Amino acid sequence: MSPASAWLEAAFLGLIQGLTEFLPVSSSAHLRIIGPLLPSGGDPGAAFTAITQIGTEAAVLLYFRHDIVRIFLAWWASLTQASKRQDPDARMGWLIIIGSVPIVVLGLLFKDAIEGSLRNLYITATMLIVFALFLAAADRFGRRERTLKQLSWGHGVLFGLAQAMALIPGVSRSGGTITAGLLMGYTREAAARYSFLLAIPAVMGSGFYQLFRSWQHGSPVAPGPTALATLIAFGVGYGVIVLFLKLVSTRGYMAFVYYRIALGILVFVLLGTGTLKAL
Repeated sequence: MSPASAWLEAAFLGLIQGLTEFLPVSSSAHLRIIGPLLPSGGDPGAAFTAITQIGTEAAVLLYFRHDIVRIFLAWWASLTQASKRQDPDARMGWLIIIGSVPIVVLGLLFKDAIEGSLRNLYITATMLIVFALFLAAADRFGRRERTLKQLSWGHGVLFGLAQAMALIPGVSRSGGTITAGLLMGYTREAAARYSFLLAIPAVMGSGFYQLFRSWQHGSPVAPGPTALATLIAFGVGYGVIVLFLKLVSTRGYMAFVYYRIALGILVFVLLGTGTLKAL
């Protein structure tokens, strides 16, 4: 493949990453499915996916910058001032930390499987469909009454466990946490906003970890094209955040449910015809 083609493919994958990271459709599944269909014909890999997610999480940092600064300052004050420990923003800071523990622990324990066998496209297609049904049930039957001010310690842990399921391509980090939030009675917007905030430590940590590994052990990804993909993911991702939060405040998630099911079925068809290989 020519250098120009490598840059074009990276730019396209960065676009896909930016479009799908915050929607409950699994960005890692999309990169895993689309990669082999491109001229290079290969799986972009867990490292490329994790590094480009730095771009989309940078978009989260920019969009929620005022919330993040407020939460961090309140959390920091709570370390030394007992009176600040009941501050909702301080509690949110602690909940984000606690909620990030499951994905960090499970990510390290199952690192080899995450980078290998769990990228099997039969698993990806199955997860797309199964978790579409979970999302449909949550959106249909969730009470949608709670706000983030009512977020409890127990719910924070459950959000974290839901996020950890996204280590399997096809589940969707945002989809898993939003589904959990709806099932626990949170509003659509509250579930989406917390999904974005909760992802910051885990996704940024994973991205920089993979970036460090690529420097230490001989880069498994092309630095230039990967940087371009990350930059595009940042710009597109920021626009998706703005539109998605407006969308979920007035509409449900059923469009994403139908999309996930259709994509899962398409992947099974492509596997059955030999167009895609499972691994």
